[in-house]
Amino acid sequence: MLVLSRKVGETIWIGEDVEIVISEVKGEQVKVGIRAPRNIDVVRGELRQDISTLNTESVVKNINILKNIK
Repeated sequence: MLVLSRKVGETIWIGEDVEIVISEVKGEQVKVGIRAPRNIDVVRGELRQDISTLNTESVVKNINILKNIK
């Protein structure tokens, strides 16, 4: 993992297409802007985990339903 220090208004580039902008810092909270092409999904980490958990639960339910059909 790369760890960088940035100030408000400074940026970080990921590849040629994604720009991270530090827009505000208040205490322990940092507001980050992300400029990326529409074909790149930008999802908060906690939402990604929630989606993964829901997908796993759905698969388990479907397996249980199929077991009961036999």
